[in-house]
Amino acid sequence: MPNNLQGKVAIVTGSGRGVGRGVAHLMAEEGASVVIVDPGVNVDGSGYDQSIAEQVASEIRDAGGNAVACTESVATMHGGETIIQTAIDNFGKLDIVVTCAGILRDRMIFNMSEQEWDDVIAVHLKGTFTIVKHASIIFRQQRSGRIITFSSQSGLVGNSGQANYGAAKSGIAGLTKVLAKDLGRYGVTANAIAPRATTRMIGAIPDSAAEIRARGGVAGLGDEEELRNLDPDGIAPFICYLSSDYAANVNGQTFLVYGNTVSLMSQPRPEKSIYTPNGRWSLDELAPLARTELTGGIFNPTPPRE
Repeated sequence: MPNNLQGKVAIVTGSGRGVGRGVAHLMAEEGASVVIVDPGVNVDGSGYDQSIAEQVASEIRDAGGNAVACTESVATMHGGETIIQTAIDNFGKLDIVVTCAGILRDRMIFNMSEQEWDDVIAVHLKGTFTIVKHASIIFRQQRSGRIITFSSQSGLVGNSGQANYGAAKSGIAGLTKVLAKDLGRYGVTANAIAPRATTRMIGAIPDSAAEIRARGGVAGLGDEEELRNLDPDGIAPFICYLSSDYAANVNGQTFLVYGNTVSLMSQPRPEKSIYTPNGRWSLDELAPLARTELTGGIFNPTPPRE
């Protein structure tokens, strides 16, 4: 049996189904004890089914691994603290946190309600904070730890109809870079992945969404049919790599992971610059230079319709 994570204790949120479930299973196969965190909600965050987390924990135990279920929500500080304490109470320590938990409330920005915005931000962005905030206290004290967060291409490059989800995922990517700088001195690494896989969340995106984007000349995130045929378990090996001693010096990075491909995403850097010797631009001076040297030829993802 593989043992690259032997003796480690991991928390995997959103691990009752989809990508998180695959991560939890592979971590257990690699020797980690795992807290399966999932309140068993629907894709939109409604409902509750405690059997979802327990089923995965039972599967791991039946295969000879160590796992416990936790149905707390990541969307509250109390929930995040309880999840961390579950690892301590059951396994006596914590080494790894993976924040997979998420919901969808897709809507064009002009139709999105405040509740739809708040609910998605609460689970994705705040739900990452509630876990890493409490985990970081332990990691700092023991001077070791691994944090793997979930961003998305929607957050990195944008996707029509996902203002709430894209904002949360972009925020997670930024948060992860800050975590790397805050915690790196204590031997803790923090990295984000942007996964592409067939999950309930992908399946919940209506076919009409692709049709609307096509009619409006709006590009989706790659081949939307391809997204519906990517094994979610294929994300797990790279997450286990980031969790292992092999990746001890990998910190503050974002990776695109799908199928048989892992890509290191570029860091934001200045691409072009213009300069005035006058100390401050006037609009008359700035506009022609910006058009020719800075913004000319920039791709507009959604040009006005004729």
